[in-house]
Amino acid sequence: MRIFFTGGSGKAGHHVAPSLAAAGHQVTNADLTPLGHPDVTDLRVDLTDAGETYSALAGVPTMDDFDDPDLDLTRGSVYDAVVHFAAVPRVLLAPDSATYATNVLAHYNVLEAATRLGIRKIVFASSETTYGVCFGQGERKPLYVPVDEEHPVVPEDSYAMSKVAGEVTAASFHARTGADIYGLRINNVIEPEEYAELFPPFLQDPSLRRRNLFAYIDTRDLAQLTLRCLETDGLGFEIFNVANADMSVAATTEEIIERFYPDVEVRREMGRDETFYCIDKARDLLGYRPQHSWRDVLPDPRREA
Repeated sequence: MRIFFTGGSGKAGHHVAPSLAAAGHQVTNADLTPLGHPDVTDLRVDLTDAGETYSALAGVPTMDDFDDPDLDLTRGSVYDAVVHFAAVPRVLLAPDSATYATNVLAHYNVLEAATRLGIRKIVFASSETTYGVCFGQGERKPLYVPVDEEHPVVPEDSYAMSKVAGEVTAASFHARTGADIYGLRINNVIEPEEYAELFPPFLQDPSLRRRNLFAYIDTRDLAQLTLRCLETDGLGFEIFNVANADMSVAATTEEIIERFYPDVEVRREMGRDETFYCIDKARDLLGYRPQHSWRDVLPDPRREA
């Protein structure tokens, strides 16, 4: 595929975009900052500008494409898919109004340009924050566990609000065009080298992970899920939770429930270390099978004891 990838220079994108290229796809990174990866083409685009966004998606992807006799720029975009990860990635990086406005406008521009140019597959980054726990004022608990995609989205912060708005916008563009548009409610993104630095405190004090529902997503498994979205057609509009299969703490699920969720409904039996951020839907519809864990790098203090 020719993939128009927005935000490929960000924390998640700079892992996922090269992974898609390694899988054999041609990837163009649309970002304000270049990625500088030899297998990914960089294109500077301000996605809050509708004209720039449309022009970028309507353009020639690479220098080699000028010599492609089969390339026809008169029949819409030559890109086969869009992966839209670009955003102000959380609160407290910009004023709340700027975070919301930037994310909502860029998201709309990308979806409008892509669908008007005939692209039939769009994968976009939503967020765990939509459930209202991560950046809620004070302590917020889910209504039930494990938290699946049917759980109400009740955000209080500008970032999560922008992501909920993005999901509604995506559903509307699907209704208008029939394109496959898949949203990924991505949990806390962890790079492989961060395990040794970040996780030892989490293993000792699970309260540090309360706002993330004790979950995480390894960038390599995020890349796998993104690829599975690109390879899976015909689902229409769907939202998927994205996390690893286990928790980011050493405490067991039973211990987490007793300490943090004693009054929260437990809807089904859970495994000893199973994530509270339910990924059953991605497993069933996309064939997602997370491969990585902090346990591959660090000893589990509970099991050693």
